[in-house]
Amino acid sequence: MSTASAIEVGSRNSAVPATIEQFKSLFNKLEKGNLNKLQEVYGEDIVFQDPFGQVSGLDALTRYFAGAYSNVIACRFEFGQAVVQGASVALPWVMVLRHKRIRGGREIRVDGISHLRIADARVVFHRDYFDAGQLLYENLPALGRIIRWIRKNAG
Repeated sequence: MSTASAIEVGSRNSAVPATIEQFKSLFNKLEKGNLNKLQEVYGEDIVFQDPFGQVSGLDALTRYFAGAYSNVIACRFEFGQAVVQGASVALPWVMVLRHKRIRGGREIRVDGISHLRIADARVVFHRDYFDAGQLLYENLPALGRIIRWIRKNAG
């Protein structure tokens, strides 16, 4: 007996579960040397947004990820159960990241969720929601000390 990888609400779109699995696989293999794999999951007119910016189009997304992954030592995702309603997907995750400029390359964990829209077996909209403070500010040496001091002395 197998278990479903998504909770589906509403009508079934047979391409959506397979696209979700491709998406999850991509992000657990993605690195600066294989960004050409983005075209296997994303549509040409992808709109992507996260707390740091927004880009439109596959070429712009590839450049965006090239910058984002330029100092990544290792990155993997622990995905939760997807909630699917038609072609719209909410996919929770924990990013496990090692980055040259964050905490001296030591592992950090960041909670987040991706909102995806899928059309023709491709992701055409992708927005990531996560706490930028959890990713950066709490893990950069000088800012981290300041934030810890404020928390300690606030109240």
